[in-house]
Amino acid sequence: MAQKTNQKTASKRPAARKAATLETLDAIDRSKPAKSRVKAKGASLTQLGRQTAAPADPERATLETAPNPQAGELYVARFTAPEFTSLCPVTGQPDFAHLVIDYVPGKLIVESKSFKLFLTSFRNHGAFHEDCTVYIAKRLVAAAKPKWLRIAGYWYPRGGIPIDVFYQTGEPPKGVWLPEPGVAPYRGRG
Repeated sequence: MAQKTNQKTASKRPAARKAATLETLDAIDRSKPAKSRVKAKGASLTQLGRQTAAPADPERATLETAPNPQAGELYVARFTAPEFTSLCPVTGQPDFAHLVIDYVPGKLIVESKSFKLFLTSFRNHGAFHEDCTVYIAKRLVAAAKPKWLRIAGYWYPRGGIPIDVFYQTGEPPKGVWLPEPGVAPYRGRG
């Protein structure tokens, strides 16, 4: 008899948990700022979990971080943005790049939604390829304070010349596995 009771109770637990989770979500006061609504083990995230407009320019964009859940491990996190867009500061024409960003997190990791919004803010921003690429790296370093970071900006040609921009903060930590960026150099049609 005790086994039947335990089985019935066990089968009701997932439904009870689901109902409790829904009640918790319903109880969230949507009038409060998102900072008070979204927590990631000690991090206050203001953009994740809610609709957020793209920043007007990179200076206004907020890069958010969260505590590194594997802070004791040496590993590489990679962001790949194959459709990055900015504007030429002289002509106003669009420039396109494939960005590959590798970093070795320290105590913090970069929250990806805030990073996507940060990259989106370049769509109406005029800057040379070199400036965009290095600026992105420096903002990531300032926000997350990684042990190491590198960025590869593979810019698509305009006027017949592709410009590739590479930046890193120093030597990578010993023992870390660094995969190849995986982007072939520009070859034209051939």
